Amino acid sequence: MNIMDFNVKKLAADAGTFLSRAVQFTEEKLGQAEKTELDAHLENLLSKAECTKLWTEKIMKQTEVLLQPNPNARIEEFVYEKLDRKAPSRMNNPELLGQYMIDAGNEFGPGTAYGNALIKCGETQKRIGTADRELIQTSAINFLTPLRNFIEGDYKTITKERKLLQNKRLDLDAAKTRLKKAKVAEARAAQLNTSQPEENNIMIWAEEVTKSEQEVRITQSEFDRQAEITRLLLEGISSTHAHHLRCLNDFVEAQMTYYAQCYQYMLDLQKQLGSFPSTFLSNNNQSSSTPVQSVSTPVVLASASASLPSVTNSIVTSGIRELKSSSGSRNARVLYDYDAANSSELSLLADEVITVYSIPGMDSDWLMGERGNQKGKVPITYLELLN
Repeated sequence: MNIMDFNVKKLAADAGTFLSRAVQFTEEKLGQAEKTELDAHLENLLSKAECTKLWTEKIMKQTEVLLQPNPNARIEEFVYEKLDRKAPSRMNNPELLGQYMIDAGNEFGPGTAYGNALIKCGETQKRIGTADRELIQTSAINFLTPLRNFIEGDYKTITKERKLLQNKRLDLDAAKTRLKKAKVAEARAAQLNTSQPEENNIMIWAEEVTKSEQEVRITQSEFDRQAEITRLLLEGISSTHAHHLRCLNDFVEAQMTYYAQCYQYMLDLQKQLGSFPSTFLSNNNQSSSTPVQSVSTPVVLASASASLPSVTNSIVTSGIRELKSSSGSRNARVLYDYDAANSSELSLLADEVITVYSIPGMDSDWLMGERGNQKGKVPITYLELLN
């Protein structure tokens, strides 16, 4: 009974071919055998393919780092992709920051300036997080996937055919070496042609030469055919570059959309917040003896009009200083809505005009405001003094 059904002759032939290639490769490295060189055009195509593969890998990996800076998250996404499973959804950094800000704002109180500002900042950060997700998704589909398909698909095929071309070249050069040796042996036998046995020896080497010539023709044909296949694949690199150019345009468009969205979100936030952050920076970092006007007033001016000349800063600052030091009152326009945190404060509506004045012992960031029969403390940074 035949237990192992395999072709012994084929196995022996494959082993012989492998040994022949190994010998030829070693002799070439040692300079003891000639090597068939590829034509210049094919060499240029091979060089272009290697260069394309190298830079495509670098661009792809760095784009992944740009879109997902966290290496652990990238590893997790890679593992889930290989397992053909969807990675669990988690908040990205802007979304997480936004949620913290919203929670803090609710804890401090939405009616307070700081709490209200935190909530608005948090909502904007979450919107930026959503835009960030859209950028990652769009870039992955339109840019990273085509690059990865080239590395894992097209270039692998090129590498396989190139390796096959190398084997065919080794077979051809090994056949040429055998033919050369057979011709040398035939010539030597002809010089020693003095007896009948030597004539038989000449015939043996003549047959060997004929056999080697036939082998060279076959291996040359196989090498030429494989070289043509490899050349056609390599010429497709130009089409790959054209395709990657379109993908690059898509990536740039996705980035442009993302940054435009972020800019618009922050612009809207700046209009809403005005000088919220500066107010509390002033509260935390300045002592009671340090004037606050020089910190808070420029922000009010910047919110009111970025194009005002610098001399206006000194006018408004001096106006607040005069109001603080005198017992008089001034009219002021409200820049932003303000919800009173307690009964000692006065709620404000944007663009309304109220009367403001200072009283002894009042915090430097506040003035007393009056609107009809209502009065209470109002934050300076919400006001623009009128002449």
